[in-house]
Amino acid sequence: VQLVESGGGVVQPGGSLRLSCKVSNFPFAPYYIFWVRQTPGKGLEWVARIRSSGTYIAYSDSAKDRFTISSDGAKNTVYLQMNSLKSDDTARYYCAMGLTADSNATTLPRGQGTQVTVSS
Repeated sequence: VQLVESGGGVVQPGGSLRLSCKVSNFPFAPYYIFWVRQTPGKGLEWVARIRSSGTYIAYSDSAKDRFTISSDGAKNTVYLQMNSLKSDDTARYYCAMGLTADSNATTLPRGQGTQVTVSS
């Protein structure tokens, strides 16, 4: 499986970014796609989850009410819309693929990641 993340960048606090995770060389359905992030101080943290069909959506407490995960089966791509970004959201964001909703996302194979920096 090949997972390619994109869409990161530098944004001011309160701003928005949309990350993309393109899945290639592997069936998109019926797997689960997870977004995780890593910072030097906190290690790897689960952010959000979605099934390829667009169901079984879940968010971490830090992402709830600010981030929206979605899936486009026609493009084999999962998106993470991030709004009201805070400095604490600064991290490298990765997507990972798992077989079940309760997969340990921090141990799954993931892509190269995309850097998100929230700074004024």
